[in-house]
Amino acid sequence: MVYESIDNKRIKDFKKLTQKKYRDKTGMFIVEGEHLVLEAYKKGVLKHLIIDKDSVLPLDVDTLYVTNNVLSYLSSLDTPSKVIGIAKKIGNKNILGNKILMLDYIQDPGNLGTIIRSAKAFNVDTIVLGNGCVDLYNSKVLRASQGLIFHINIIEANLIELITNLKDKNYTIIGTDVTHGKSLKTIDKFEKLCIIMGNEGNGMSEDIKELTDFNIYIDISKECESLNVGVAASIILYELDK
Repeated sequence: MVYESIDNKRIKDFKKLTQKKYRDKTGMFIVEGEHLVLEAYKKGVLKHLIIDKDSVLPLDVDTLYVTNNVLSYLSSLDTPSKVIGIAKKIGNKNILGNKILMLDYIQDPGNLGTIIRSAKAFNVDTIVLGNGCVDLYNSKVLRASQGLIFHINIIEANLIELITNLKDKNYTIIGTDVTHGKSLKTIDKFEKLCIIMGNEGNGMSEDIKELTDFNIYIDISKECESLNVGVAASIILYELDK
């Protein structure tokens, strides 16, 4: 069977997953492109494969063959992929490991995707998304992460409550502050570490800042006012991974 109409109920239900409220309601999300689809499949969360009627991708999941207009309808890309997947949310729930990265109100999906890639590259064990962060399953986040959301533990939590819990477990809590902090160049490695990156425009929330053991900044040229949070996170994670 080839699905040709965008009015088909299954197709319309899949389309709803472009909205966060339906992703939250169903626990499902859309991945686009063969690379992301294969990463979801290897993770064991791919539930449905939607593929161009003339293409072949032999995966052991429910497969729907569709026309180009259906792919265009489901896609968030200007040039739709010939392969789309419907996956189950990964469902990580607990802190793992000794290197934690907390994100406080990170709202740009490209920044979040970049941070996820760098966190994996520089051996972060768990990423914690605080209140106000962009949805992890936003299509732009997924593309920017290059599928690495399937390879690192990512949870959502109340940062204030979690910081208190981590302090009780002897984690060092380091925040980021461009005006009041220690130079990143002076910071030693810690056995149990939690790093907090704040909002693109406003930095860390004041109530979060009050809970840090100390804050750090990156030494940059005086002619450069600030760094993109994705770039800043990458530099900090690299330096603290040495």
